[in-house]
Amino acid sequence: MDIVLYPDPRLRAKNAPVTNFDAELEATTREMFKLMYSTKGVGLAAPQVGLNIRLMVYNPSGSEKKTDDEVVLCNPKIAWKSKVKEDGQEGCLSFLNICGQVTRPISIKVQAQGLNGEPVEVELEEWEARIFQHELDHLDGILFIDRMSPASKSLVKGDLEDMVQEYKDQLANS
Repeated sequence: MDIVLYPDPRLRAKNAPVTNFDAELEATTREMFKLMYSTKGVGLAAPQVGLNIRLMVYNPSGSEKKTDDEVVLCNPKIAWKSKVKEDGQEGCLSFLNICGQVTRPISIKVQAQGLNGEPVEVELEEWEARIFQHELDHLDGILFIDRMSPASKSLVKGDLEDMVQEYKDQLANS
């Protein structure tokens, strides 16, 4: 399992609902956590590993030693979001060394299914709400660069163009 890098079309593809809550799904989430930790991430959505399903994993601590903080959500959606928003710096494992300012609601209520298909409803705030919203965007084919402030986006324009060119070069050489 590897991280899919921008502008790979799998990052923008439609993602199917998770329907099989089985040992294979559990194994996939374990691999996703392992990859997330090895790349110093705090969240990872299935499209980022080339799986176009509505699955995300995250750990707000970013520490593989804090497994109690691990969250697996299938078929998540936002049921409610606060009107109060906050700017914050975000990066993404599918964008090497690119960061930018993104405005997001500061608190949200989430409905989803857990690893075994059981209904889950949680309220998330601040950092954890930001992580969730970033990963949910991936499930909807939205990338954090789509939500970046214009100033941030202009600062990373050259880096994004380089990633597109590298992707084209890889396709031509394969």
